[in-house]
Amino acid sequence: MTDLNRRALLRAAALAGAATATGLAGGLTAAAPAAAAESTEVVNGPWLVTGSAGLLQINPGHTTPQVLLPYAYDATTSPDGRYVAVNHVPYAGETGPNLSLYDRVTGEVRKLISDPFGVYYEWPTWSPDGTEVALVVNHDTLVAVNVATGARRVLVQGHTMYRPNWSRDGALIVMEWISRSEGHQLRMLEVATGRVRRVYQPEEGERFGWPVFMPNSERVVFCTNRWTRDVDIVGGSLGSVRIDGTGVKRLTDEPRVYLSPVFSPDGRYCAALSVPPTNEYPDGGNIIVSTSGFGEPWWIPGDEYDDSMRVDWARAI
Repeated sequence: MTDLNRRALLRAAALAGAATATGLAGGLTAAAPAAAAESTEVVNGPWLVTGSAGLLQINPGHTTPQVLLPYAYDATTSPDGRYVAVNHVPYAGETGPNLSLYDRVTGEVRKLISDPFGVYYEWPTWSPDGTEVALVVNHDTLVAVNVATGARRVLVQGHTMYRPNWSRDGALIVMEWISRSEGHQLRMLEVATGRVRRVYQPEEGERFGWPVFMPNSERVVFCTNRWTRDVDIVGGSLGSVRIDGTGVKRLTDEPRVYLSPVFSPDGRYCAALSVPPTNEYPDGGNIIVSTSGFGEPWWIPGDEYDDSMRVDWARAI
C-alpha cells in the first residue's frame, strides 16, 4: 500500500470513528457550526496571541492589539475562523480549569468542559473539520472534545505529552512526548487506529518543541537548537522532518528565538513568536513571518504583546 493510499484510508477512518464516538446523526459536517466550507476562498485574517495579557488580536496593518479576553491561555482558532478555543477563562465561583469557545462575531463566550481544581489543561488543537478540539489533560491524557456536545473521547494516555497539533488532513496528531526509556521526542498519533510512533529523536543536549504540521500534512515543523547549540537562545532555528521520521532539515539560517510556529490559513506563510534584533531584552512576544519556503522574513510591528507563549493565525470572517 502506498503512503498516499494509507493516509487517505486513515483520514476516512478517523472521520468515521469520530462520528461514531460522538453519536452525531448526519456525520461530522452536521456536528457544529465551526465546520469550514471547503468551497469558500480562504483569506488570511488576524494573528491571535495569548500570554500574560490574555487573548489579543493583532489585525493586519495595525500595531496595537485588540483585547478579546483579559484572561485566557493557549488560544487557537477554528478552521472557519469563527471560534477561538481558549483555556482558563474565569467564571464566578469556579476555581478549576475549563475549555471555552470565544465567538469572534458576537463576542460571546461558551464554556465547553471544566474539571475540579487540581486538574490541568494544555494546548488545544482543532480537528480540520471544526467539530472537535483535542487537548492534553493532566499532562498524560490526550482527549478530543466535541464542540457541539462537550463529549470527550480519550485518544491516548499514560505518557507525558505537550503541545499537540492536528494535521489538516485529519489523519494524524503530532506532539512532544516523554518516553520512559528514550526521553523527550516527537511522536505521531494515527487518529483512526490509536497507534503512536516516534518521528523525531533529538541529538544529545538538543532542546526542541512546538511541533506543527505543514499545510500539506507531509512534514512537521518544530523549534530546535540542533544547529545553534553554540548560541544560548530558545529554539535557535526552525527545522522539519517528514511524517515517517526521515529527512530532517534546517529551515531558517539566522539564529534567533523561535516559539509557537503556525501556518497561515491559506498555507502560504509561517509565523512564530520571536525577538527582533533591536529589542534590548528577550520578551518572546513579537511576531516574525516568512513565506512557507522560509525565505527572507519580516516582522509584525508592535510590542504590546510581550511575554506571550502562543501565536495563532485566524481565517478572515
